[in-house]
Amino acid sequence: MAISFEVLIRLGAFAMVFAAMAIWELAAPRRGLTVGRWPRWPSNLGILLVDIATVRVLVPSAAVGASLYAAGNGLGLINYLGLRLSVAALIGFLALDLVIYAQHVVFHKVPVLWRLHRMHHADLDIDVTTGVRFHPFEILISLFIKIAVILALGIPVVAVVLFEVVLNATSMFNHANVAIPAWLDRLLRLLIVTPDMHRVHHSVLRNETDSNFGFNLPWWDRLFGTYRAQPEAGHTGMTIGIPIFRDPRELRLDRLLTQPFRNESPPAGPAV
Repeated sequence: MAISFEVLIRLGAFAMVFAAMAIWELAAPRRGLTVGRWPRWPSNLGILLVDIATVRVLVPSAAVGASLYAAGNGLGLINYLGLRLSVAALIGFLALDLVIYAQHVVFHKVPVLWRLHRMHHADLDIDVTTGVRFHPFEILISLFIKIAVILALGIPVVAVVLFEVVLNATSMFNHANVAIPAWLDRLLRLLIVTPDMHRVHHSVLRNETDSNFGFNLPWWDRLFGTYRAQPEAGHTGMTIGIPIFRDPRELRLDRLLTQPFRNESPPAGPAV
């Protein structure tokens, strides 16, 4: 029952945030799109459906199930210490966010993991759908990492559900192609990762790609020296993506799924 309720919460939050970001992008875009929505959105949303199906088939109970198991069996540091729920939830949320930051850095530094993660970076534009564009193998690895942390710390269900909802929402928010006044962006990025902050991470320049790894909280990048305020070419002049996989055919769903196992786009030729 708790797992079903968690799914409903996540689906509802996803639908609301996605719709809000998509409308905001139309009303106030930050930069012009080089490829546009329609060549990209079917595959970006298609990969999301593949991810959801993969997780539900292979790991149906996922993170919430791990939290319930830890609580029922007294597993984890938080359960051992007997912390009050509010404190345990705060510690659990911060711990998960730090782990996701560290995982993101590792996926950039370890070649075999970068091959999985680079599919996310190979999008030729960045907008709300880029925030859900992850290879299913990366999603599974990330999920098992979260499960391990949840079991080790005994993170309560409320913190797990809150983190998953916030992570999904902020991923769509900070990938969105939306214009925010500079003064407001400076204030917001003291507390959350803003679209202008994260967009630097999707630059074609590797030194910019290897910066601003946070999804929810901006503090880890500042603390560990991976923060970069702005892209060298500016937000309207920067090139999005990676040097390989720039052929528009790489936007197809089948090409997204096979990108980790290939080194370059297909030879030049007519688009198919």
